[in-house]
Amino acid sequence: MARSDNERNRLSRVVTRTGDRGETGLADGRRLAKDALTIELLGELDELNARLGSLSVSLTAEPDGLGFVREQQQAVFDLGGFVAMGDMAAASQLPSLERLDAWIEAGNRDLPPLKEFILPGGTEAMARAHLVRTATRRAERLAWSWCQEGNQEGNQEGDQADERRALAAYLNRLSDAWFVFARLLDRDGQYTVYWRGTDVSG
Repeated sequence: MARSDNERNRLSRVVTRTGDRGETGLADGRRLAKDALTIELLGELDELNARLGSLSVSLTAEPDGLGFVREQQQAVFDLGGFVAMGDMAAASQLPSLERLDAWIEAGNRDLPPLKEFILPGGTEAMARAHLVRTATRRAERLAWSWCQEGNQEGNQEGDQADERRALAAYLNRLSDAWFVFARLLDRDGQYTVYWRGTDVSG
């Protein structure tokens, strides 16, 4: 079936000038200040996706890892879409937490027990994975503030509040996944940097 011109050029305009007064719009028609919590969260999710893109280019020799990163890029974009939809958001837009939990469990099963804290670093891919982990945590913290804002405004129905919390919970679990992911990039521990407590008692 041939696609219409509108379908082919879904995002044809880059410069719209609609944000020149410090506001931006949500899909439900509301306009918010660019420093509003909702817009801040969208920005954090956008940055997280950019960091995932940076991680992906260092994984050309890791097809399984690259597949997971690309899957989570889609998931993070879906999370941003959920936020951007405002009151039109639907639970069906949220990625599957159960699927992510299963990935973490399977990945962790293949790793040796962890006996010490790990410092970010090792290889370029491992270091980028830890940057993704910390960016995910930052987005999660903002997501919980976004949930609280909805509660304080009193404009969140029960289902809407649950869906916001589900988004924040996904980010919480996703940050755990990146820790596991970084370890999986160095299963034998050859490049892993461990924290060592220093005895300063003299």
